[in-house]
Amino acid sequence: MKTKQELKREYRERKKPAGIFQIRNLVNGKILLGSSLNLEGPLNSHKFMLTIGRHRNELLQQEWNRFGPTSFEFEILEEVRIKDDPNFNLSDELTLLEEIWLEKVQPFGERGYNTDRSIRQA
Repeated sequence: MKTKQELKREYRERKKPAGIFQIRNLVNGKILLGSSLNLEGPLNSHKFMLTIGRHRNELLQQEWNRFGPTSFEFEILEEVRIKDDPNFNLSDELTLLEEIWLEKVQPFGERGYNTDRSIRQA
């Protein structure tokens, strides 16, 4: 059986998925599109900030308060596929996915909560 320290080390050292995610309002279909080199972090952060009423996107926060948490879906849309290539660059691959999903979803204005094309988060 593994010790608590070994389990913690394995957790810290595991590969974290990079990719594209969305927060979708199930009532009106609006979307907040985001990306990250570590998908778990921003998704948890968005949920937490919305729950405590301190999300930086005022419209998203207002609609969260109005419709409630059960009216929103947090979803990973696509993960970066790691290639076994010495020239592979995770950040460049994520940038390409960002462009594809921004064009596909267009989460601006009436369609979403994004205010600009910069969607990458820590």
